[in-house]
Amino acid sequence: MPIETEVSGQAPRTLEAWVKLLESVRIPVPKHSYDRVMAAINDNRRSLRDIAELMQDSPALVLSVMREANHPTNASQAEPAESLEIALNRLGLERSALLLKRLPALPMEDIPPVLRQFQMISQHASQQASGLFASRLARLWQEIHWGSLLFLSPLWPLALAHPKLLDTWELRVIHKGEDAAIVEQELFGVRIMALCQAVAQQWRLPQWVTQGYRLLLEEREQLAQVLNIARDEDLLNQQHRLDAEPGLRRWFNQPANTVLLANNLALAAQVGWDNPHLLRWQLLTALYLQTSLEDIQQQVHQQAAASARRHARLALFHPAEALIWPWHQRRPHPDMLAPPPPTADELARWRSLCQDLLAQPSPFTNTVHLAAQAREAVLACGMQRLLLLGLDRANDCLRVQQAAGLAKEATSLVLPVAANKLLQKLMSKAGQLRITPENHTQFASLLPPPLRALFRGEHVLLRSLAVNDQVVMLLVADQGCRPLADISVQAFGKTSQCIERALWVFANRNG
Repeated sequence: MPIETEVSGQAPRTLEAWVKLLESVRIPVPKHSYDRVMAAINDNRRSLRDIAELMQDSPALVLSVMREANHPTNASQAEPAESLEIALNRLGLERSALLLKRLPALPMEDIPPVLRQFQMISQHASQQASGLFASRLARLWQEIHWGSLLFLSPLWPLALAHPKLLDTWELRVIHKGEDAAIVEQELFGVRIMALCQAVAQQWRLPQWVTQGYRLLLEEREQLAQVLNIARDEDLLNQQHRLDAEPGLRRWFNQPANTVLLANNLALAAQVGWDNPHLLRWQLLTALYLQTSLEDIQQQVHQQAAASARRHARLALFHPAEALIWPWHQRRPHPDMLAPPPPTADELARWRSLCQDLLAQPSPFTNTVHLAAQAREAVLACGMQRLLLLGLDRANDCLRVQQAAGLAKEATSLVLPVAANKLLQKLMSKAGQLRITPENHTQFASLLPPPLRALFRGEHVLLRSLAVNDQVVMLLVADQGCRPLADISVQAFGKTSQCIERALWVFANRNG
């Protein structure tokens, strides 16, 4: 079965539909890990502990074995297996081998990067949990280790089925700090923590995993109370305040909370080491371990470095890289960086397309032919998404003539001009509007809602095109929501002029 990096069609919008989809996704296993584990299973000299240790290098293998062992048809026990060794014992080596044979094994470079990035975050979390808590709670080290590794595992099939959605969620919630509830309702139709909880329950993951989601969803008031105590700079006063509320102290000191603390430390560190979200979880961890913030930060940095030595991979970001950066520097999401400028070959193609637009007499047989050439020229100058809308004067509306980089539904877009003041202004006289982070709040709200839904980024170009001082088209383009490269903005302006000239030549072809 081929591994799809994006499930076709619309993403689910209900919890039940999401769980059904994610339940059906088969997560690929790195080929080198697969081969090593299969060889160990077939070697009668290897113990279950040896095999479990080999599986640790592949989170997908661990998840597959735990899910299979905890499936109702395989788990007669009331409680789910809390460790990989218990899961292997339940299945036995023969059934474990059969399970592995059903999994897709791929070279590492063929596994989608969004999936690999989230699995590495899980590995980093496991390292943080083991380093911070396992020695203090030695009898529970397996629960800590496997629970922390699997806590974010419901996101792994999501990263495979809809990587663009998860990538957009990371950009907007983690990097830009947008309201998670609003973003998740827009992208998924459900809260992502509720989805993770439902999937974890469906898979019967270790109880410490589901308990962490319950805390985030149902016990946030207690978490806020504890965080308020953790912000007290006097360590002795912290303990006095916690001791004064024994119920809250017992709730916070549960060993299962180590899984939640470790995963939030790892997830927040993806942005950088100096961000408010990470500070909150460092403060909570310091309170949990009854030590200072400075001590926890040092330990967290050490565990990040240890994780990088084991888990860092080419083309993936590990937070340990940022330890040598200036303290206040944060890692931008790739979509927060301007794309590279067009190559020499791309610019040569752009010039050729513009020359065709400027040719006389007009080489175009109809406006559809001309609009298609215009679309290719705009894409060649570096734009990644665009709409070219033509003015329907009879109905006073704009209709899509060409589109690129957008969902198919965009081609049926119809925008009444009279209903929107910004469209009226753009269509009254040829001109260009560049939306930037500085003016986004001012202009984004003025865009027609269907157009705003398609171009939600803070970097958008709108250009009205005229023939004989009469506006006939509207061009909307961006570089995939990323900051606009200066050379592409300049080329966009020249391309727009070429399209206007082509429209004039075509309109006067029989003159």
